[in-house]
Amino acid sequence: MAHESPQPRRTTRRSQPGAKKERIIQVAVDFFGRSGYEQTKWADVAAEVHIGSTALYHYFETKQQCLFEIMARTLLDVQERFEGIVASEADWTDALLEALVASFDLTDQDVLKLRVLAAQHGRVATPRSTPREEAARASALTRKRELERAWSAFLLRGMEEDVLPPNDSQLLARAVLGLYNSVWVWYRPRGRRELHDVARFFVGRQLALLGLDPATADVRLSAPAPA
Repeated sequence: MAHESPQPRRTTRRSQPGAKKERIIQVAVDFFGRSGYEQTKWADVAAEVHIGSTALYHYFETKQQCLFEIMARTLLDVQERFEGIVASEADWTDALLEALVASFDLTDQDVLKLRVLAAQHGRVATPRSTPREEAARASALTRKRELERAWSAFLLRGMEEDVLPPNDSQLLARAVLGLYNSVWVWYRPRGRRELHDVARFFVGRQLALLGLDPATADVRLSAPAPA
């Protein structure tokens, strides 16, 4: 009698490590970014993910832990993108322009993450009493400081190469990042203003803040953004 070949084990969504947590984060970003963190009920996130409210606590100690993890991930994504551009561009001015322009090349989900970050960034300054929440908060704070340091070091290099006028590189980095972050306080995906037009205006203002010609932004962003 011939032996039957063993059937391959069916892979289910439940067997995918971390898949449910990633789905919770995705849904939380959508709720926090569109409705606001304070207005979002943790139970609404659970319902959208199709799990019970108590099951959420298997993945996150609190709603605020989830928030901090979103913030830390967003900051890391921004930093890695920035550092990748800086490392790939030999010319400092080209690297600056590419970094500023690329920071507006975003998906709707990216924008929502940045909206969450802009609205809730002050929370990372206050230590938390529960272990997992505090670890997530500390991670977000560390990411925030590392992004500032990366920009500060980059701007200092521009001063050393005599492209930028001498200045306090740390304060200048905070000014550039602060101007950028201000966009996400009011900008919403698919709102009345096109992101491409917002980018042209704000990149020009960032260049002016650095003491460079803001018209460079018009040249770099003259072509319409791809559909």
